[in-house]
Amino acid sequence: MSRRSRGIFVAGFLLPATVLYALFVVVPVVQAFAFSLYRWRGISANRTFVGLENFRQLFADPIVWLALQHNLLLFVGTSVVILALSLALAHAIGHDSGTARFLRAVYLFPQVISLVVVAVLWMFILNPSFGILNGALKAVGLESWAIAWLGEKRTALASVGVAHVWHALGFYIMLFSAALRTIPHEVMEAATLDGATGLVRLRYVTLPLLWAVLRIALVYMAIGTMNIFALVFLMTQGGPDRATEVMLTYLYEQAFKHSDFGYATALAIVNFMVVMALSGAILALLRHNPQEGRA
Repeated sequence: MSRRSRGIFVAGFLLPATVLYALFVVVPVVQAFAFSLYRWRGISANRTFVGLENFRQLFADPIVWLALQHNLLLFVGTSVVILALSLALAHAIGHDSGTARFLRAVYLFPQVISLVVVAVLWMFILNPSFGILNGALKAVGLESWAIAWLGEKRTALASVGVAHVWHALGFYIMLFSAALRTIPHEVMEAATLDGATGLVRLRYVTLPLLWAVLRIALVYMAIGTMNIFALVFLMTQGGPDRATEVMLTYLYEQAFKHSDFGYATALAIVNFMVVMALSGAILALLRHNPQEGRA
């Protein structure tokens, strides 16, 4: 088969997927960029072209910067916890024991239930009057720690973060568990014989071999936390006093409460650009494995 024929053959297979991607991804993104240049109430055909006015208003809006800060705090805080727990639990379920079999049976449970159910469940757990958490604290004599977790500005964002970790953890356990199985058993045996155990083996053997998976996991975490909406909206609606406001809850407020779809679309564009920049930064920073080339 000639090179030209092979190119036509490959293009024939790629064309349907390319057309669908352009129709359902590229075109809506281009439309969003166009809508962000208008003042539009969303329910009328009348639109007023304002150019970059929505973006100038956005960058001068302190709530946008507060929401972006909350997104980034959720990314940093939950990523550290998820990475630590998922690596530990992925390693644990690789053993043949009763505890490992139990973990393998339940670790994906939060992933298979609705996000609405997750939000309602954690609202009950964190309820200040009859919640399980405050009940447990009171039972062990820590009444002073029993507070309105979702009603206090200092604890609301962290409480949402805990719920997000609980919901997302199973996916990353599965990801790292599959990655650990790709590491040759002989490599681990050799590391053990050389005296590398525990955290030393994790740092110098396991993590370097999982570096590509780690990069992808962090990108997924960045996308997940920058696009978090349903969990925050259902649990706190961005409160109290915007203590849990994130980019998409503020976007929802502007679009469906204030009917300012042009400004809301500009928020969506900025959020999209932040996600792309953050993902690109992660891929660039973790491009080279720091253990490569070491003796």
